[in-house]
Amino acid sequence: MVRVQTEDFELGLEIQQLRAGKSDIGAVAAFLGTVRDIHHDSQISAMELEHYPGMTERALEAIEAKARARWPLDGVSIIHRVGVLQPCDQIVMVAVASRHRHAAFEACEYIMDYLKTCAPFWKKETTPAGAHWVDARESDFDAAARWDKD
Repeated sequence: MVRVQTEDFELGLEIQQLRAGKSDIGAVAAFLGTVRDIHHDSQISAMELEHYPGMTERALEAIEAKARARWPLDGVSIIHRVGVLQPCDQIVMVAVASRHRHAAFEACEYIMDYLKTCAPFWKKETTPAGAHWVDARESDFDAAARWDKD
């Protein structure tokens, strides 16, 4: 399940829906990303996330499909917010269900690594010095590249 939305979400409810009717799930791993109030020693008063509707959802679905091909997963939920967000607001949630924790942990981390580098989102931070677009960090690309070595 992939959603791109402006509305906030409830982590507990999303995990409950992911698990609904599945008694063979032994593990759920989840990641919740939030807006920080500081980045590179600059105060952040707001973050704006833009995307290309249709293309973004297809990219997220492709990342999910690759994770499902790699690990035995019983459920995947990816929610990414767009629009103007404030510090402490939730940005992204990835939850992965599997029979075993190892697959759930790894798949969750894999999906997040690829969301940071391959998903078509554009991020603009507002600071006291003004607004500026944020590029992906080299460390994000290094994190994603490690999965290609396996």
